[in-house]
Amino acid sequence: MTISETSTTRWLTAEEQHAWRSFARAARLLFAQLDHDLSRDAGMAPGAYELLVLLAEAPQRSLRMNELAEATLSSPSRITHAVGRLVDLGWVSRSSCPSDRRGWLAVLTDEGQSALAAAAPRHVEHLRAHLIDGLSAQDIADLRRISEAVLSRLPASGTAAAGCPTALVAAVEDCPPE
Repeated sequence: MTISETSTTRWLTAEEQHAWRSFARAARLLFAQLDHDLSRDAGMAPGAYELLVLLAEAPQRSLRMNELAEATLSSPSRITHAVGRLVDLGWVSRSSCPSDRRGWLAVLTDEGQSALAAAAPRHVEHLRAHLIDGLSAQDIADLRRISEAVLSRLPASGTAAAGCPTALVAAVEDCPPE
């Protein structure tokens, strides 16, 4: 049954409403704070850190532009603009895909790897301070379990957009058509 097929609305209980609003506010504030911290400490625009991490974890430190767009839930034009900013900083280069002239690869440069290495320790400190260290080991396990349950119910859950970089890091060398 889809949402549109339900005949009556199942309104949230007071507890469900409180849980939803707490979750939504916490997520927005956490990501805003982490973006602010990265900007202040490393001069990175929001999203740049995520792109650098994805490229650093990929074979040959490169991914097709469409893979980056999918992994970050971005449109192709938005990812092109974001990668362009990283190119301007010298952190990423673009190269054509050897087996598909229509495809483009984003490649992490040594400067980009250095920028990521410099930003990572402070980013992890902030992530710990704002989230991890305030949770017990059981809370961490619950957070993972709940997050995976939510992801399994979302349309993008079977794709790299579900937040699993290893799922999208297919053989970049072969550059399958987009």
